[in-house]
Amino acid sequence: MLQETNNNKSEDYNAEDIRILDGLEAVRRRPGMYIGSTDQHGLHHLVYEIVYNSIDEAMAGYCDRTQVSIHEDNSVTVIDNGRGIPVDIHPVTNTSALEAVMTRLHAGAKFGGHTYMVSSGLHGVGASVVNALSSRLEVEVKRQGKIYRHKYQQGTPLGDLEVIGNTNETGTTITFLADTEIFSELNYDFNTICQRLKELAYLNKNLEISFKDERVDQEATFYFEGGIASLVRRFNKDRQVLHPQPIYSSGTVNSTMVEVAVQYNDGFSESTLSFANCVNTIDGGSHLTGFRSALTRVLNDYARKNKLLKDTEPNLTGDDVRDGLTSVISVKLAEPQFEGQTKAKLGNPEVKSQVEAIVADGLSLHLEQHPDEARAIIDKCLIAAKAREAARKARDLIFKKSGLEAGTLPGKLASCSESDPRECELYLVEGDSAGGSAKQGRDRRFQAILPLRGKILNVEKAPKDKVLGHEEIRAIITALGAGIGEQPDLSKLRYHRIIIMTDADVDGSHIRTLLLTFFYRNMMELIIQGHLFIAQPPLYRIQAGKQQFWTYTEKENEAKLKELKGNKLQLQRYKGLGEMSPEQLWQTTMNPASRTLLKVEIDDAMAADRIFHILMGNEVPPRKSFIQAHARSVRNLDI
Repeated sequence: MLQETNNNKSEDYNAEDIRILDGLEAVRRRPGMYIGSTDQHGLHHLVYEIVYNSIDEAMAGYCDRTQVSIHEDNSVTVIDNGRGIPVDIHPVTNTSALEAVMTRLHAGAKFGGHTYMVSSGLHGVGASVVNALSSRLEVEVKRQGKIYRHKYQQGTPLGDLEVIGNTNETGTTITFLADTEIFSELNYDFNTICQRLKELAYLNKNLEISFKDERVDQEATFYFEGGIASLVRRFNKDRQVLHPQPIYSSGTVNSTMVEVAVQYNDGFSESTLSFANCVNTIDGGSHLTGFRSALTRVLNDYARKNKLLKDTEPNLTGDDVRDGLTSVISVKLAEPQFEGQTKAKLGNPEVKSQVEAIVADGLSLHLEQHPDEARAIIDKCLIAAKAREAARKARDLIFKKSGLEAGTLPGKLASCSESDPRECELYLVEGDSAGGSAKQGRDRRFQAILPLRGKILNVEKAPKDKVLGHEEIRAIITALGAGIGEQPDLSKLRYHRIIIMTDADVDGSHIRTLLLTFFYRNMMELIIQGHLFIAQPPLYRIQAGKQQFWTYTEKENEAKLKELKGNKLQLQRYKGLGEMSPEQLWQTTMNPASRTLLKVEIDDAMAADRIFHILMGNEVPPRKSFIQAHARSVRNLDI
């Protein structure tokens, strides 16, 4: 029965009912709007926002040293030797400029256009947001011969700005303690913050960034005279390079600063990072498009001019010139426009031509001055072109043999009845035995099974034609339906959850790594869009009378055995999925109500690229060193 509407109720809705969240209260009410989340990721964001202020001073040419410290009480201090935040009275707020910066969301030199031509962070709201989300915050400013101090509590000033001493130095020191009313746990991770600070040091050459964590007694200092060229060298540290030094180009066009560094190696994959105002644009954008356009055009022009390409031969394609390429593109501009679901794609159209012009000039000059290096690069591209043509023929053969154009799927694929890809999932299963159990145990409505015979090809060591010629890889490509390469057509993806399910032994781990390498190198967009998962089958089954328990790690198993101590127990260790009955496999690993899936994500592209190359590349010494360094952290190793 519908309730009668009181038409007079609207008279009670007036101006008094409109709540205006003044100042920083809005930040405390909705912190996720400003820092993304209130978990560890958001906590780390507080540190980065204060560091970004120092980075802005460095990009403006006034700061060359930044120190970050996490203290034992979980407070954080960031010190720089920039100009110091102004402390004179602001004409609009009638408070000190420092107080305006720390308490007003859109107060800062970033909005004026002449103090900072470019800036990073939250564009003028970073410091005030950190202040709002801190139980206490203290700022010390060294400026104009004096040391000023101002304290805050949850964003509210405690007293007035005070002078506490004299100095000949300049700079800003901010110490804050994140508020436990906002963050349930103050769990800073040394390695995560360290990696981001290291990245910032690469992107801002000649800036020294030091980091100390007093809780764990760890510290690190980063300084790269070569900037992004040093980053490219780091990428190629364990690779055979075609020329000893990265090719570096830089310039400024209409206030947009452009830096590009490239170096070729003897591998078959591309490793490219792009940044806009120190933000990692994982989805690329106009700066990446401009770089690639210039690279392809310049290499083709050089090859034609020097008769390395015959008149009858077609031009090198973008894929050809990016085989074995390691590159970093960094642009710094006044008003970046970020697009895409993850806000990680640069949309400024003018940046394309700006980057293209600077890269074309710098690369052309380098090739002319270093003909031996130019010849090695062109030869590499020509080999890639031949492999591409062979790969095209192999791809055509896939279509012809599999009947893909007619919708025919691999014969060993056990598909599902659901037609909506968003509801469907594909298990990539190791071996026919496990595949048989998975086929019997699955829910046929939405779960498909593709058994893989043995280990797939190591794509890190193989050219494109060999990759597409491999039977198991062809089966995966055909089953998924989205194509292969830099831009797979995800609208044609037949399963929105792709789940790698392998045995819990050495061979299973190797197969999982081979599959991850394949997806990372050939279908990274699947990972970025959150479609790739790893199944977690149990290691043990514990039988206690009529009860049975499943444990998934050694630690969990030890704890459960202690808990069940006194009972008559039977313990079974599972080394292979085929050892489980279809019912057990469903119950433990495939049932959405009880299973555990790990989503594959790329938090650090540089680290991921390097690890895949170390583990799966041709160079043995780096792999040996990596294994020795991480041997103690290995879990569930089957010997």
